[in-house]
Amino acid sequence: MTLEDLERKAHDIRMDIIRMLEEAGSGHSAGPLGLADILTALYFDIMHYDPKRPDWDERDIFLLSNGHTVPVQYATMAHAGFFDRKELMTLRKFGSRLQGHPERKLLPGLENTSGPLGCGLSQAAGMSLAMRMNNEQSKRWIYVVMGDGELNEGNVWEAAMLASKYKLYNIIGIIDRNNIQIDGPTEDVMPLEDLRDKWESFGWHVQEIDGHNIESVIDACSMARAITEKPSVIIAHTIPGKGVDYMEYDFRWHGAPPGLQDVSGAPPKASQAKVALAELRTLKGKIRSEHE
Repeated sequence: MTLEDLERKAHDIRMDIIRMLEEAGSGHSAGPLGLADILTALYFDIMHYDPKRPDWDERDIFLLSNGHTVPVQYATMAHAGFFDRKELMTLRKFGSRLQGHPERKLLPGLENTSGPLGCGLSQAAGMSLAMRMNNEQSKRWIYVVMGDGELNEGNVWEAAMLASKYKLYNIIGIIDRNNIQIDGPTEDVMPLEDLRDKWESFGWHVQEIDGHNIESVIDACSMARAITEKPSVIIAHTIPGKGVDYMEYDFRWHGAPPGLQDVSGAPPKASQAKVALAELRTLKGKIRSEHE
């Protein structure tokens, strides 16, 4: 795909996220919208996998540690051909494969189950050690997306120490640095800065990028794969609610779908989703849409 194609794909994924959340009537909005560019880069340029053979032995692994943002993974997987996009509208419904947090056994292509925050990096470390035992560490990469709020969890740092000690270089962590968590701004709840220095002190190779620049995401992952003496982490600065004006930067949208809460005087459910889709469809008024 060209860079323009990737940007268009991320845009389409954001629109599906809004549709899914409106239909579900529950779920998380801000994080999934903010991660769309990163997951687009991973699934449509960076990772090696086969949607027709989700258990292919040579595939790369994607782990979503902040599992509440899974609508973006479902939407991206559907666009990548793992399942029909029509199934996206079953999000959070009884009996659906698309639960509110990812359930590995329900949906082929999901590599981990996540609900409790902070577990993704530990899962990655275990997988990397297993790959080393099987002489696969240099052949397969493990990409683990973490929320910045979940870095409050101590087991993240335990896993960071272990991965550094054993030089688990095929782990590439990507931190969604959107500066919000459910109770407010991260620096008010539990300050994380200097985040770069923290990771470097734990023995990791660190890069910082604009998480909405798809080319930067691709280049950073390429650089990380060139580091063979230590694990790598990419601090990706993102905007929560990216693409929808009334959601951007507002921590109250961390755990609310369009219409679930009266956020900042927002209009009712159907109107909120309509406004969000109109903004995304027209690139915030930059282009004309026949569906306005």
